Amino acid sequence: MNFPSLIEGRLKSRYKRFLADVELSDGDGTVCAHCPNTGAMTGCQSDNAPVWLSYHTNPARKLPWTWELVNTDTGLACIHSALANRVVEEGLRGGYFPGLAQPGQPIKREVRLGKGSRMDFFVPSERGIFVEVKSVTLHLGGGLGAFPDAISLRATKHLQEMQNALQEGYRAVLVFCVMHTAIDRVIPAADIDPTYSQQLMNAMEAGLEVCALFNDITLDGIYPQAVIRLESCWT
Repeated sequence: MNFPSLIEGRLKSRYKRFLADVELSDGDGTVCAHCPNTGAMTGCQSDNAPVWLSYHTNPARKLPWTWELVNTDTGLACIHSALANRVVEEGLRGGYFPGLAQPGQPIKREVRLGKGSRMDFFVPSERGIFVEVKSVTLHLGGGLGAFPDAISLRATKHLQEMQNALQEGYRAVLVFCVMHTAIDRVIPAADIDPTYSQQLMNAMEAGLEVCALFNDITLDGIYPQAVIRLESCWT
C-alpha cells in the first residue's frame, strides 16, 4: 500500500478524538487534520511528535488534511487504522496467507455477519472464511504490542459474531495488523479490556484462528512482510 506524498509536521494537540492540530515543517503554519483513529492512541500522540499528513483536494471533505504517521519514542507508527484493511487485503492477494487465500482468488469486502455486524473480508471456499482485521499500535515496550488500546464493545461483538459463524460451519480468522515498527509480538490487552480478552479466549477455544501480520512501515507506504499464527491467548 503506497502513500500519496506526505507532508511533515509537529503534533500540537489531538482533541475531540478525530481532530489534530499540526504545525507544518515547511513554515506554512498550523493546520487542523482529520485523526482517523477511534482509540486512545497511547504512545502515539506525544506533544511535538514528528507526524506526517496526506493532503486531499476532494471538495466533499470537511478537512483536506489527514494524519497518517507518527514517529513515536520507539518507532514509526501508522495511526490511520482503516489502512490496516488495505494492507491485509494486499497480504491476502499477495499470498502471505496461504491457508486463507491464493493469488487471484476472489475476496469480498464488508460482508454481513449476524445482526448488524460486517466482517472485513469473506473468502469463498469449501467452508467459507470470514476475516476480521484489527490495527495494533499500542507498544508496551520490549517489542510487545497489545490490542485494544481502549475498551472496545464493538471488537468484543465481532468476536461473538465470529464464534457464531464457527458454530454454523464457517472458518473465522482474526488478523492483528501490526502498524508500529517496534512491535514484534502481539497479546490481548487484558488489563485494558478484560471482557475482550476473555471473549477472545472463548472464541479461540471454539476454533477462531488468530494471526499477526507484520509490516514494513515507511514514508512511502506500508508493505506486508510476515504472518505469524498465534496459538494461544498468551496467559
